[in-house]
Amino acid sequence: MTFANKVTLFRIISVPFFITALAFYAPQRVFLKWVALGIFLLAIVSDVIDGYIARSHRQKTPAGALLDPLADKALLITAFILLYYVGKAYLSVPLPLWFVILVVSRDVTILIGGALILMMNKKYRIAPTTWGKWTTFLQMATVTGIILEVPAVRFVWMAAAVLTAISGIDYSRRGIQALNETQNPAKPC
Repeated sequence: MTFANKVTLFRIISVPFFITALAFYAPQRVFLKWVALGIFLLAIVSDVIDGYIARSHRQKTPAGALLDPLADKALLITAFILLYYVGKAYLSVPLPLWFVILVVSRDVTILIGGALILMMNKKYRIAPTTWGKWTTFLQMATVTGIILEVPAVRFVWMAAAVLTAISGIDYSRRGIQALNETQNPAKPC
């Protein structure tokens, strides 16, 4: 197992701790909000580190290509679901339900599509796109802004919503194309 993969596994393992801190947060236990934020920021830093190590030290592996997006999706999906419920009860900037549904729907669609492509053709891989990377960045900024209760985070989640929709459509288009290529590998040009 490469060092980059170990960093990705660390990110996956941090998700239950993040969930626990947010799930038990209440105004009388404000320190848990800061613990959740610390874990989330550490996960973001580890995402950057594992990507850098994998690229610069030639530690890209099939396991890393699978685990890295799973780690991101696990962290962000749980963050948005929990922040929706915690935000309604305790935070001054609650996350709207439509945004949570949009993000979760996109990510679940990408996970299911990726699994289908992997089952049909293990060699084909849909690489992250610029749309997808910017979407992830804005979604992470949204989570950070919600936890910090920054009123201007509404503008960030609106931009994240637009990019979530665009990247979701783009990944769906690419996934359908990949599935068609898998079924018709000898298609003439």
